[in-house]
Amino acid sequence: MKRKTGRRPTKKRAIARFAKGSHATPDAVLEEFEARDLGEDIEAAGTAVVIRPRAVPTSIVIEPGLIAELRAKAARKGIGYQTLLKMIVREHIDEY
Repeated sequence: MKRKTGRRPTKKRAIARFAKGSHATPDAVLEEFEARDLGEDIEAAGTAVVIRPRAVPTSIVIEPGLIAELRAKAARKGIGYQTLLKMIVREHIDEY
């Protein structure tokens, strides 16, 4: 079983994987990697999934008691309090 290291792919690791077993020089592999636009390949494959759309950071002032209540309810659900707050806003935005 392959062990997950939690590391994200880097150019260096991609080059090492690509060059393994081939006679390409690291410089040639790097040039090939940097020259390719993978966007079209990913789009054509249809396997790309947006995990989370970009969010805009914002800040609001909330009373400590309300934050404590949000944290407690979020902990019971196994999520973060900010995630719970976003869920509440999404659920009730149409009411205003």
